[in-house]
Amino acid sequence: MADPAIINQLRETLGAIEGTGFRRRPVLPFGMQRLDARLADGGLRLDALHEVAGASADLTDDAAATLFVAGIAARAWGPVLWVVRRRDLFAPGLYQVGLAPKRVLYAEASDDDELLAIMEEGLRHRGLGAVVGEARRVAMPATRRLQLAAEGGRTIALLMKRHPRQGGDPLAAPSAAVTRWRVGCAPSSPLPVEGVGRARWELSLARQKGGDPFNIQVEACDETGRCALPARLANRTAAAGGADRTVVAA
Repeated sequence: MADPAIINQLRETLGAIEGTGFRRRPVLPFGMQRLDARLADGGLRLDALHEVAGASADLTDDAAATLFVAGIAARAWGPVLWVVRRRDLFAPGLYQVGLAPKRVLYAEASDDDELLAIMEEGLRHRGLGAVVGEARRVAMPATRRLQLAAEGGRTIALLMKRHPRQGGDPLAAPSAAVTRWRVGCAPSSPLPVEGVGRARWELSLARQKGGDPFNIQVEACDETGRCALPARLANRTAAAGGADRTVVAA
């Protein structure tokens, strides 16, 4: 059971940011035609729950999944509530993918049940652009509650599923999430000049409502929270007459 004092404090904090006047929209596209075209809604529904997990328990894959989530939240329309179980988020890393510190409200939960309760409270408030939570064990009824809390609003719900300590697939349990993603690091191709290029991720959409699963390789989020197709895929798309375009977020 969530601590009533924490819930009341969260309500007061959310009340202080109500009415900030951000423009809202029902779907958040990635801005890559090759990816958005394969999503049933042409992007990520804002009034829905989406799950993300690292492709493995390796810290590099966990970091990639975290930055993928942060990039999505960065492109949402307003303040972001991020609920954690432990204080291990690296704020400068979130900032590098477009999620500025002034937009983020952090809440620390004592266990997964309290984390989910805080997420649900944030989603029902309707004054946030995104609600992010990190949990290990989430039962189907809990994901259904989060999905119902998100429906009818414009606050995207992003649930990071941590790998169980005893091993196993964090996305194996049934869920009401509209999309379920795995994110892993991919080898980067050699650069033609000296310097550090953008990392590459393997995105695997394990499940989506109304569409098929698929895999795609992308370049990691930039300072605006946007991923990009690797040059070889972008050139192939352009040659086919379907050049990817950048979508400016609200």
